[in-house]
Amino acid sequence: MLKSIQLGRFAICPLIQYRGYVYCSAGGRISQALPRIPVHTHAGLFMRPTLPYVHSAPPISHHKTVAHSVDLSSQKYTLIYTFPTIGVLRALSKFKVIQTGITAVVLPPIYYLFLQGDVSLSLVSNSTAIAVLVAFMLYSISHFAKRVVGRMYLDSSGATLKVSHLTFWGRRNELYMPVNDVMTISDVSNPNETIFYLKRYSTTDKMYFSTRIGHVVDKSGFEKVFGTLS
Repeated sequence: MLKSIQLGRFAICPLIQYRGYVYCSAGGRISQALPRIPVHTHAGLFMRPTLPYVHSAPPISHHKTVAHSVDLSSQKYTLIYTFPTIGVLRALSKFKVIQTGITAVVLPPIYYLFLQGDVSLSLVSNSTAIAVLVAFMLYSISHFAKRVVGRMYLDSSGATLKVSHLTFWGRRNELYMPVNDVMTISDVSNPNETIFYLKRYSTTDKMYFSTRIGHVVDKSGFEKVFGTLS
C-alpha cells in the first residue's frame, strides 16, 4: 500500500506500508534515516501519529530568599537580677552524679558479701535504703533547681529578656524570650509573696525567682519586665 506524506512545507515523501508500519521512501529506495511509524487510519486516510503532550516546566527562579535571623546571644545585655544561692543548687545537681557512681561501686560488693554470709541482712537493707533515699533527694533537688532562675538580663532595647538557669545535670543554660511575652508579677503572683513565678503567655512552663532571697540589681530594668515593685 503506497501513500504520501508531506515533510516540512514542500517535500512529498511516498510511504510504504509493511507489517502494520509505514516507511518513508525517496527515489525508489526505502530511507533508513527515518524510524518506522505505526499506521493510524481513519476512513482510508493516513492519520498523523498522536504525540504525547509535554507540559512545559515553570521557569526556574535563580533568586533565593535569604532568611535574616537575629543572633540574640551576641547582643549586649544588662544584669537586672541575680540569685546568689544558685551555686549551692549547682553543686547539689552535680553531686548526684557522683553519688550515683558511689552507689554503683559500693552496693554490689555488699550484696556479694551477703550472699557469702559475711554480712548481715540489716547492713544490706540499711545500705540500700540510704542509697535510694539520697538518690531520690538529690534527683528531686535537681528537678526543682532547673526551674530556679539564676540570673536575668535585659538587652539595650528593652525587648529581650535573657534568663540563666541550670539543667538537670547542673550545667548553665540560657533562655531568650520577648519581654511582651512575660507576665508581670501582679498577673501571676501576690506581690507580697517570697517566691514569684516567671510565666509566659506562649507556654505553660514556669520558673521561680525571689526578690527577697535574690537580689534586684537594676530596679528600673526589672520593673520594665515585671511591673512596679511594692
